[in-house]
Parts: sequence; structure tokens; C-alpha cells
Amino acid sequence: MPTPFASSADLSSKTITFEAIAEGVYAFTAEGDPNTGVVVGENSVLVFDAQATPGLAENVLSAIRDVTSLPVHYVVLSHYHAVRTLGASAFSKARVVASKATDQLIMERGAQDMESELRRFPRLFEGAERITGLTHPGILFDESLTLDLGNKRVEIIHPGAGHTGGDTVLWIPEEKVLFSGDLVENGATPYCGDAYLHLWPDTLSQLAELGPEKLVPGRGSVLKNSDAAQQAIESTRRFVSRLLCYSSEAVDQKKGLSAVYRYVRKKMDQDYGNWVIYEHCMPFNVSRAFDEASEVNHPEVWTSERDQKMWQLLEGQEPGK
Repeated sequence: MPTPFASSADLSSKTITFEAIAEGVYAFTAEGDPNTGVVVGENSVLVFDAQATPGLAENVLSAIRDVTSLPVHYVVLSHYHAVRTLGASAFSKARVVASKATDQLIMERGAQDMESELRRFPRLFEGAERITGLTHPGILFDESLTLDLGNKRVEIIHPGAGHTGGDTVLWIPEEKVLFSGDLVENGATPYCGDAYLHLWPDTLSQLAELGPEKLVPGRGSVLKNSDAAQQAIESTRRFVSRLLCYSSEAVDQKKGLSAVYRYVRKKMDQDYGNWVIYEHCMPFNVSRAFDEASEVNHPEVWTSERDQKMWQLLEGQEPGK
């Protein structure tokens, strides 16, 4: 029998927090599950990241209705992964916004990602039968886009590749609030299966230069001052840099993927083993780092078949094999 994904054992419900972090700006968080942002202007509402299913997105909409009756006009996607996009249909009157790079990734690999994520994360995709299909954005941009919600200006920025090739952040300059998507995590393991590890640190430098005073990460609790925000950016940078460095060391020693995995885990488990979804992410992370260290510059598509083969190789083997 195939070894189950580590995420399949994560079945306990999470406590949801919906908190105001600035005037008209809210964070929807759930103990390490994917975060969502909400910005309320005088005329309309913007949602940043749509959750994994319409049912989960309706929890966000319910929280919004506790603070405003204004319509949700925009749903912004931080990247293409199913866990961030497939709930968008719950915001039926909203226009979906994404970078052109994210739109390309949805077309290139969105179907495979949806299938593989549904198998990996049974709790997050409860109610998946209501998913209407892939989310296709209607508003696209290259590097940045500014929207006015009515006395509330927000900047949507594609700062560069990192977690994926299309990562997008939401910046609210007047309040100095940053929604980072999975470019920055707080006490949660960065997922690097689709990453550009050699570019991610430079992209993080761009976020640091914005000088956020509050930062809502992709997963984890809100960082509520500038020092904490910079520390989260730096801890994410340190993780992805170490991942690539250790993997490159092992590849240079002509180690195969399984040996590289054991080498990297030995280096990183003590410092990061208690981070959310660490056990689930690390096989995918090392697989991508192995490829990148081997000069495979464009991440390979993760299909359900590839997921299972990789997981069985790295997590299903007997000790010492």
C-alpha cells in the first residue's frame, strides 16, 4: 500500500481568527492553514486569496458580512496553487485579478495541481464537489496594478519569482500593510515544489525594501510591527537559502535524490522540524532543490503520479535504503 502523504493525517479543525489590522484591513487566519486578506474601501471590498473550496471561501464571506455589506468587487490571486484559487466562485460578482505569469501557470499546470492537491490535503478540500473548475482571472497585469476601492488605494505587485513563477503581493502604502502570499511564512514551512530558489531571496529583498509595518504571511499569524515583519522575511530567506545550499553540496558530491534528501534533513530538521507542514513539504522541497542544483531551471509539473512516486521513494523506504 502506498505511504500516505503527511498532510493526510492533518485532520483536526483549526480555530479561525478574523482581525482588523488597520483601518478597513483584515486578516483571516487559521492556525497555519492558508491565510486570506480583506480590504474594505468606501465603495467595495477586495479579497486576497480565495481559499481552497467555495465552502471555505464562504467562511471568509461570512466574516466580511460581519463588518460590511459592500460588494466584493475583486479577488486577487497570490499565485496559481489550487489551495489559494479554487474557492473564488463563492465571490460570484467579483473580478479575479492575477499576474500574467500566474495566468500562464494556471493554463500550463493548473489541472494537474488541482488533482494532486485534492489528494494531498483531504481536510482543506472538504466539500471539493462544489468546486466549479479552475479559476481563470479576468484582470491581468505584468508587474503592478493599482486599484481604488473608494478612499482606499491598494497596489498589486508581481515582485519576481520565488514560491512560484507568478507570485503576487498586496501592498497598502498608507497603512504600510503587506499581504505576502507564500513568499513569506511565519512559523510555517515554505513549500518549494514549484520554486525558483535562486531567485526567491532577491524577491524577498524587494518586499523588505517596502518597509512593511504589518505583514500577513501565506501561513501563520500576523506580524504586527516592522521588526517582526523583517524577521519573518529573513527567516523565510534563510530557509530557502539553506535548502538550496545543502542540496547543492550533496549534488556536488554526486549523491542521488534519496541521499540528498537524507543529507538535507539531517542539516535542517533540528531548526525547522516544528514548523507547520514541515514533514509534508520537505520531500517536495528537496526534490525541487535537487533539480535546481542539477540545473533544471524550470520546475517540473507535479502530477498525482509524480507526487506518489516521489513520496514513496523518499518517505516510504526502509531506513538505510
